[in-house]
Amino acid sequence: MLNILYLGDCSPGCTSLHRADALLRVGHSVVKFDPYKEFAGSIQTRIPGFLHHKTGFRFLQSKVIRWLNEVVIRTSPKPDLVWIDSGELFGPSCIRVLKTLHCPVIVYNIDDPTGKRDGHKFDSLIKAMPLLDLIVVVRRETEAECWKLGAKRVLRISRSYDEVAHQPFRDRNEIPEQFRSEVVFCGTWMNGEKRDEFIADLIDQGVPVSIWGDRWEKSKNISKLKPFWRGKTLRDREYVAAVQGAKICLGFLSKGNRDLHTTRSLEIPYSGGLFCAKRTTEHEEFYKDGVEAVFWSDTTECARLCKKLLADDSLRESIVKAGMIRVKALKVGNEDICKAILDKVFENH
Repeated sequence: MLNILYLGDCSPGCTSLHRADALLRVGHSVVKFDPYKEFAGSIQTRIPGFLHHKTGFRFLQSKVIRWLNEVVIRTSPKPDLVWIDSGELFGPSCIRVLKTLHCPVIVYNIDDPTGKRDGHKFDSLIKAMPLLDLIVVVRRETEAECWKLGAKRVLRISRSYDEVAHQPFRDRNEIPEQFRSEVVFCGTWMNGEKRDEFIADLIDQGVPVSIWGDRWEKSKNISKLKPFWRGKTLRDREYVAAVQGAKICLGFLSKGNRDLHTTRSLEIPYSGGLFCAKRTTEHEEFYKDGVEAVFWSDTTECARLCKKLLADDSLRESIVKAGMIRVKALKVGNEDICKAILDKVFENH
């Protein structure tokens, strides 16, 4: 058993909290501290948050360092590992504070810290990379770029689902009616990603889409989309209910984030949803098209697939069952992913 100091977002329903809980489930002791809660007044308010994001949290570093010094003093028992989730708030001096604990310090980041979409958000983390004992990323491009930036050790893994939070309902009759739909997309509106245009086009082609998520009021297509918007972002059991309660679940990628798969690519099949997403090399590595999931290249193909699937209950059910079997076989649940990371950290010990 390891004593792990976990520094990450621990708000309910957050994937970071899912990973911390998975570490507990596989037998380790986890002490959690949440920097996002600690510095919410600085990073979640409109103007200060915007400035910190744009400057890579450079001007927050002194406060973070003071807080980490307190964390080091308060942490008991002495940790065998410091696990940082995401890591954008932690520059080189922050990592040096954590190094006084005399144990490995790692960062797990499922975003694209070396890409361009988030501007300077990860500047502090990038400067700290050479001090880390391991940085864990999810893209081939990010892996190569981390090496070039001086990282000592880099591990690329798949994203993951959570074995507990995303567990499907045993009986679909337990799913509340409010979460049932024909075709669903659970996710946030993102500027420049054209998710709204895609869904608006599907609606024009007669596909009955339901939307759950935040910021859709910012879409220029909101007048068309508003009747199909069901509510804010769903977490944990409500999210599973919306996925499993839909006949088809759309999955979108972030072009700016260089995605070839996302957490939805794994959560949806595990939760008992029929995964319907853009055709990519990684999606095709995960699932057999038309058997374990369905893939499209544009809205026309997506609309055609949706109409075909909505008209064929047995085909849908077959794909859902095959997808669930396949995603479990991939061993990309949080428990397996956490074990793989820990094996890498301590492989020479």
